[in-house]
Amino acid sequence: MAIVEFLGPISKEPLEVDIANLSELKDILSKQSDLGEWLDGVAIAVNDKIVSDLNVPLLKHDKITLLPPVCGG
Repeated sequence: MAIVEFLGPISKEPLEVDIANLSELKDILSKQSDLGEWLDGVAIAVNDKIVSDLNVPLLKHDKITLLPPVCGG
């Protein structure tokens, strides 16, 4: 199962998911009310590499990280 990590202010425990691609992950997460506000603005990394294609195939032990937008100086 792939592991999903949530960084920064999302503050949610890691989640194990059995999915084929990021599109399936988006479907799962969009059903969780506490994540709705973050889904449109997050960057996604798979195994520490930023990806933009939701159809990227995932392997059994991939690490998916949701990176919320940040600002600072």
